[in-house]
Amino acid sequence: MTGGQHTYPESRRERRYESRSEQEQAPQEEALCQAFGVTCTSEYFQAWQRPARGTCSTSIRNGYPVPDPRCTPGGVNPSVTADILRNPNWRTRCDRNCETSESEKHVAYRWYGIHAPHRNSGDNQVCELDHLVPLELGGADGLGNIWPECGPDATELDSRYFKIKDRVENYLADEVKAGRMQLDAAQRGIASDWTQYTAAADQYCASRGRC
Repeated sequence: MTGGQHTYPESRRERRYESRSEQEQAPQEEALCQAFGVTCTSEYFQAWQRPARGTCSTSIRNGYPVPDPRCTPGGVNPSVTADILRNPNWRTRCDRNCETSESEKHVAYRWYGIHAPHRNSGDNQVCELDHLVPLELGGADGLGNIWPECGPDATELDSRYFKIKDRVENYLADEVKAGRMQLDAAQRGIASDWTQYTAAADQYCASRGRC
């Protein structure tokens, strides 16, 4: 890694449990998360500084948007190992919003000069504040790994860019868990160009009848 390391105390974790049953499960789930020894740490693939407003822009590769590498170089949480990802008790909620809250992540819209969409949920969702290296691959929760992935508007939800990238993430996560790909290779590959895996991800999804 060439970038700096960013660490935040565990107390900054955001955990929301909406129902009574979820509230009752919270201590047990918290204990499971703590048992993995995961820390709130980010290591980026290149030196990163917080961008100024409107200085970032996406570009198109293979017909899909990719983030500005100066603003979103991508990175990993080095405490999340391949063995942890293969553990059936591991949940990405153990690492989600560990460093930055959902509201803090919204600053990425301003960096990319995008107005955060209203009613951005369900079938109306047009943007996702996406982890470039996903948590399913041990991605960092720091802002150097976050970008607003938006559009296209005039299409059904499953055809929007962030849904297509989800399929890539599922494919790579299964490749790593099955031992067919090294975790570091998957992390660096998706950070450098997530679109290079779309054809393989489509084949993966079709053969398994899911995604």
